[in-house]
Amino acid sequence: MADSSRREIEDLVEVLNRYHLTELEFEKKGVRIRIKRDHVPAVSSHQGDVLKAVEAGSPLERPVPLLPTEPAHFLTVTSPIVGTFYRSPSPDTDPYVEEGDLVKKGQVLCIVEAMKLMNEIEAESDGKIVKILVESTTPVEFGQPLYLIDPLSGS
Repeated sequence: MADSSRREIEDLVEVLNRYHLTELEFEKKGVRIRIKRDHVPAVSSHQGDVLKAVEAGSPLERPVPLLPTEPAHFLTVTSPIVGTFYRSPSPDTDPYVEEGDLVKKGQVLCIVEAMKLMNEIEAESDGKIVKILVESTTPVEFGQPLYLIDPLSGS
């Protein structure tokens, strides 16, 4: 495996750990990588499994558990497109949601602007906003985590 491919995998693991995500999926040139935390294993051995699987050219369809730092039931809202992330409909208005807010399925959480089109990103379930992972006006990538939602707090 090329050093650049290895570095990309290491970067994905770093994003997962840095933002305390429970799941991360990434696709590039027909290769899809999915990392999911299920229980408390040794981190280094699973990172090695990820790298060995990629080196061997095998697609990673099974979850790869890593050391969890957030409850596994949190949902991750990801960007469906590449664009610019906005927390509010305009610069002079309040954000759609704040950390700690209860949200309903279908409620607008943010906007991702792509090619002058404003795409509203909605909650996929009822719950509580646990963490906002992106600053407003920041560029985002396809699949980039935007919010963590606790669906058990939505009642």
